[in-house]
Amino acid sequence: MTKLFVFDTNSLISAAILPDSVSGRAFFSAVEKGLLLISEETLEELKSVISRKKFDKYLPKRSDRSVFIDSLWAASLKVAPNISITDCRDPKDNKFLELAVSA
Repeated sequence: MTKLFVFDTNSLISAAILPDSVSGRAFFSAVEKGLLLISEETLEELKSVISRKKFDKYLPKRSDRSVFIDSLWAASLKVAPNISITDCRDPKDNKFLELAVSA
């Protein structure tokens, strides 16, 4: 059975910026061992956050960000969540639980 993995936006950005960080190692291990899950909503949040000016010093080339996002999209299983979850303290994080449960 294929292992399925969901990463939140913070973890994905950490992996893009610092591949040797805990998040980076977990991300690349997940890519090797299983299948990443993504939804339109989680992808849009990633695009929005990674394009913020504060990440310019870590990812100075916009093309690096695009390559990361495009590679993630291409390598991931696209899931359209079919459940609504409201259990997270931060309501913006519910989409990641919805993604995991819907898969």
